[in-house]
Amino acid sequence: MSAFGRKSGAGGMAKGARPSFGVAKPMRGGGPGQGSKPVPDEQGGEQFPPVPSEGTPVDAGNNRHGDAMSRLADRTNATHNNVSELGGFEASVHKIKEQVLPRLLERVDPEAAATLTKEELSEEFRPIIMEVLAELKVTLNRREQFALEKVLIDELLGFGPLEELLGDPDVSDIMVNGPDQTYIEKGGKLTLAPIKFRDENHLFQIAQRIVNQVGRRVDQTTPLADARLKDGSRVNVIVPPLSLRGTAISIRKFSEKPVTLDNLKGWGSMNDKMCTALKIAGACRMNIVISGGTGSGKTTMLNALSKMIDPGERVLTIEDAAELRLQQPHWLPLETRPPNLEGQGAITIGDLVKNALRMRPDRIILGEIRGAECFDLLAAMNTGHDGSMCTLHANSPRECLGRMENMILMGDIKIPKEAISRQIAESVDLIVQVKRLRDGSRRTTNVTEVIGMEGDVIVTQELFSFEYLDEGDDGKIIGEHRSSGLRPYTLEKARQFGFDQAYLEACL
Repeated sequence: MSAFGRKSGAGGMAKGARPSFGVAKPMRGGGPGQGSKPVPDEQGGEQFPPVPSEGTPVDAGNNRHGDAMSRLADRTNATHNNVSELGGFEASVHKIKEQVLPRLLERVDPEAAATLTKEELSEEFRPIIMEVLAELKVTLNRREQFALEKVLIDELLGFGPLEELLGDPDVSDIMVNGPDQTYIEKGGKLTLAPIKFRDENHLFQIAQRIVNQVGRRVDQTTPLADARLKDGSRVNVIVPPLSLRGTAISIRKFSEKPVTLDNLKGWGSMNDKMCTALKIAGACRMNIVISGGTGSGKTTMLNALSKMIDPGERVLTIEDAAELRLQQPHWLPLETRPPNLEGQGAITIGDLVKNALRMRPDRIILGEIRGAECFDLLAAMNTGHDGSMCTLHANSPRECLGRMENMILMGDIKIPKEAISRQIAESVDLIVQVKRLRDGSRRTTNVTEVIGMEGDVIVTQELFSFEYLDEGDDGKIIGEHRSSGLRPYTLEKARQFGFDQAYLEACL
């Protein structure tokens, strides 16, 4: 008799009775009487392999364990230099600049200088700089003269020490944490940058210069500001008293060359089949939500998908700070407006979405949804504006749907949750999940279809996923993108544009 009241063995089971939960296997390997030799189970694997004792040779897996523990020990005992240090040449030029700049400003009309280009200003400055250096009895070689000219012009017309980082194509992020500490991101890794600001007042002036270019302001009454540079790079500024270490500037740079889906495929973000499926999804006017964390590449993916939009379509983009760079001829960017000093006159994303519906758009693209404007976007998707796209912060496609529901519920819309879920299921076609992995690489980890409703639950179907396999010796993540082999539910939309066969072959 077994523990569940039945006789053990096949013969003891009554006809039509449920099978038992399975036969319990004894714990094997390393136990008393078993010795240190692991015992294989019926499938040929090892159950509970023994832990090696001291003096026992370790295999590759244990070596990796030892490496991990040594890394932890190194991190525990490490000391970090958190202040940017200038090199010898940069330090000497910086020191001379501090002496020359006040005398230079005495001899230059700032209003007249502001009307000149950098090249013209450089020609005008050269004799004045030489005159000031002669007064100070400082002798410079040709290389130092050119470096000094550049630093002074950047100080007067540009963004000071930031100009060097903004001109470096390998730098993707710039994070200024007060006048003495600046970090940059290169190849997905953060490093300390060799630049310094004179003081907090110098850094604050540069922050004001950045936000004033787009008609915004930053001060103690408005200590937060979103802005953009001329090349489309996104800027966020936060100043004291909110920032306790001085003015903080975060700059997200964007590539000067338009990024395409083929570029993303070449960089390992996706495989060939996923790339083809996303191209077809963009061309066939599917409603797409791009989900991911901060810095995972959501805006880059949105820009790449926009390449597939038909040139004859009218596209409106709506953002807090205009950073999208669509690759279409008929594209009109719209930007929100913060309130004025009296707290009046603010124009929100929701206001712009409602107005955009009166502008005869073919597609409406939102840079990012954060609140109740999600409901307005769903309304646009449901009222003849197929092919609309947006981005939002979420860690998975399922969490993305939950966040959309929560954002609508945060507003004053008195609609039951079931109706909101149904509208999301009827509006959204695809969710594209992007992630930045711990090695700094950005990957498209999921492409998920939204099928519909089953009861009060939104039903989804995964078309592609990224599967982690291993980690290389250089710390790079090794994995592969796999197709689920399921027939896509959105095949009917692809058929309307003549891409049904290609879409089916890409997904299977």
